Amino acid sequence: MKTWKKALIGAGAVLLVGIIVGVTVYQSQKNLVTVQTGKVQKQSLTSVVSASGEIKPKTYANIGANAFGKIIKLHVKEGERVKKGQLLAQLENVQSSADVNATRATVQASETDAIAADAAQKTSLADLNRAKSDANHAKLDWDRAQGLYTAALIAKQDYDVKKAAWESANAGLAQAEARVAQAKAQKDSADQHIAQNRANLTRVVDVLQKTTYEAPFDGVITNLPVREGETVVIGIQNSMGSTLMTIADMSVITSEVKVDETDIVNVHLGQPADVTIDAIPHQVFHGVVSEIGDNAIVRSTGVATSQASSTSEEAKDFKVVVTLTDPPPDLRPGLSSTAKITTATRSDVLSIPIQALTVRTQADLVPKDAGKSSVQAASAPAEASKQREEIQGVFVIRKKKAEFVPVETGISGTTDIEITKGLQVDDEVITGSYKVLRTLKPGTSVKIDNSAPKKEDESS
Repeated sequence: MKTWKKALIGAGAVLLVGIIVGVTVYQSQKNLVTVQTGKVQKQSLTSVVSASGEIKPKTYANIGANAFGKIIKLHVKEGERVKKGQLLAQLENVQSSADVNATRATVQASETDAIAADAAQKTSLADLNRAKSDANHAKLDWDRAQGLYTAALIAKQDYDVKKAAWESANAGLAQAEARVAQAKAQKDSADQHIAQNRANLTRVVDVLQKTTYEAPFDGVITNLPVREGETVVIGIQNSMGSTLMTIADMSVITSEVKVDETDIVNVHLGQPADVTIDAIPHQVFHGVVSEIGDNAIVRSTGVATSQASSTSEEAKDFKVVVTLTDPPPDLRPGLSSTAKITTATRSDVLSIPIQALTVRTQADLVPKDAGKSSVQAASAPAEASKQREEIQGVFVIRKKKAEFVPVETGISGTTDIEITKGLQVDDEVITGSYKVLRTLKPGTSVKIDNSAPKKEDESS
């Protein structure tokens, strides 16, 4: 056989072998799915709940108008520090001062009347004692006159005189007793007038005091919406009164934030938190959770659900107060803040990337060759419900295939989640892509490609 024929046959054999190998490789890779993976590893995890709100002092008070009147003097300015009892503002008090002076004079007059009534009562008592003595003396004379007259030792005229004297003394005694009762009534009336006038004095003094405003505690004037010369009014029924100023105790500063209803179950008193303030960038302040609201707040309206007239399906938040342990100086109320509350910490626990978690139903996990039997078994309602039950798990690569493994989880970190049951260290789990995880079937052959995705050409 000629050489060129041998070469041609050899080339044909090589080409045939290449085609066979190519077809074999193509068929083997036709059902491969390209995935990204990650390792199960041990690490420390921290679960954090983030919420936004504003800076508020723990103790503050709105000083409202307690009386109607014109402001004649403001003794403080906004931002000024004040001490407890320091004079803050003065309202016009001409009429109230006059009422106090007049009522005090009335009290003094009623006290003088009471003294006079007491003296009159003592005088009437003395007159009563004298009348009793006169009556007793007249009675004795009358008794002796009766005996003498019976013995015919005195004249009928003398007898009648003694009798008339005794009757006059009795009448004088009755009159003295009536005067004592009258004097006692006048003394009681004078005492009641004193009590009444003193009560009126207490009332007008209270009205006068309400024209003067003092600081209830040490703090800072954070709001001063009024000016000297303005007229303020007190609140009536549903109408709010005038607010003169707001005083805040800036020694204890809090960050009042709103936590989503899905996260509030993990927040507890005493948990640590890191607080950032928009007005003070690149600084983190520390604090602890000091208060957790019991009523949900509708996010769109800011009204508590207990005060709402109807139920709502809108998103809800809960108020959480974080007390700062290291507040910066000269911090102002109302500044926007964000609190990151540490709700749980785990050390040296199994973890995987959060995106590796997926959900499948019982029906999704049944092999294709068992489809008919599973459909027949699912004819019963109870079995059908079981087939629709969702199972949380991950896809683990074993023998170059994706195997679905149910798992139990613990706390979630920023990018990883704790695995409490189902995996072991160094298990390789599928983490992406999202489209692959959503459609991946158990037993699918996979190809691992963990290379970084190529950036698009900037010129394109």
